Amino acid sequence: MSLRTAPEALLRLIRQRWSIENEWHWARDTQLGEDAHRYANRTGAPVFSFLRTVVMNLLRRDGYRSIRQGLGELAYDIKGMLALGGVSSVELNAP
Repeated sequence: MSLRTAPEALLRLIRQRWSIENEWHWARDTQLGEDAHRYANRTGAPVFSFLRTVVMNLLRRDGYRSIRQGLGELAYDIKGMLALGGVSSVELNAP
């Protein structure tokens, strides 16, 4: 038995697969160093993976197309980081 698939449909499937790789896995490994992290083979791995996902989603929601750019701009800006998570500077100054 052979499956017949139009070349356009096959190309679409391949592109969909690689779009996931390029948007998530590549960024997680190259920008956030996930594969090289010392927690990669420990029980903390799922927790850190979750935190990386949260950071990537917050950066993308805030309009950063580049994870590296977002991390670079916010690396020393604690108020900017907290603002990504919805914490305003007024809340930071509250007693």
